[in-house]
Amino acid sequence: MRAGFVQFRPVFGEIAANIETMLGLVSSAEADLLVLPELATTGYTFTSREELARISEPFESSPSLDALQNLARERDCALVVGFAESSGDALFNSSALLYPDGDRKLYRKIHLFGAENLFFTPGDIPFEVHDFRGVKLGMMICFDWFFPESMRTLALRGAQIVCHPVNFVLPWGPKSMTVRSLENRVFSITANRYGTETRGEYSFSFIGSSQVISPVGEVLADAPREGDSVAVVEIDPALALDKKLNKFNDLFASRRPEFYGNITGKD
Repeated sequence: MRAGFVQFRPVFGEIAANIETMLGLVSSAEADLLVLPELATTGYTFTSREELARISEPFESSPSLDALQNLARERDCALVVGFAESSGDALFNSSALLYPDGDRKLYRKIHLFGAENLFFTPGDIPFEVHDFRGVKLGMMICFDWFFPESMRTLALRGAQIVCHPVNFVLPWGPKSMTVRSLENRVFSITANRYGTETRGEYSFSFIGSSQVISPVGEVLADAPREGDSVAVVEIDPALALDKKLNKFNDLFASRRPEFYGNITGKD
């Protein structure tokens, strides 16, 4: 499978321009699967829930997702992209898996970061795995990485590739994703944005550094901290099915969940 990331700098509120940028960058790549950043259609730095509500889009009838899905069909590839989703009175930081045949799957960010908690509704969809051309794909978004349970849940459910749209500002993210891939023996594709976005009292400097990581923690492709970047690598997803570390240890078979318990942190 040819898989990779698209890194760019969304302009806040300029949805049409952001879509055009993504269309141009995706059109330059020959890939089966591409991952784009978190909130790629809108930009990140909202200042009120009312502002977020004005530019969020429904998952099933989003003009932004429709345009990207048309491109997925033309390019015969799957796209994973972050967007601001409206669903009734709820507003989610979401990602969509867009198939070239017109099907689409949804994930809503479970672990909200910082001021996102003021504006977004916490995700209400469990971590799920979806099939694409015989390969199992999972989605998580940005700060989900800080919680090892996120990627472990996807791996236990059979994910071979974890698609990870992000707006990384914390410096530990890229290195930590190497560990997440290694401890779960899965591929991960992290797609970040770059640049500084300042609005109202909030200012964020994003660190770029998008990357593709192998099940043994090898960096297969990475991007600089600044600048648009598209990278595609040839991977063998079957490698993520092998959980053997040595002849004595299988990563999942060696787990002993009977000793882990149902720990809530409140015991």
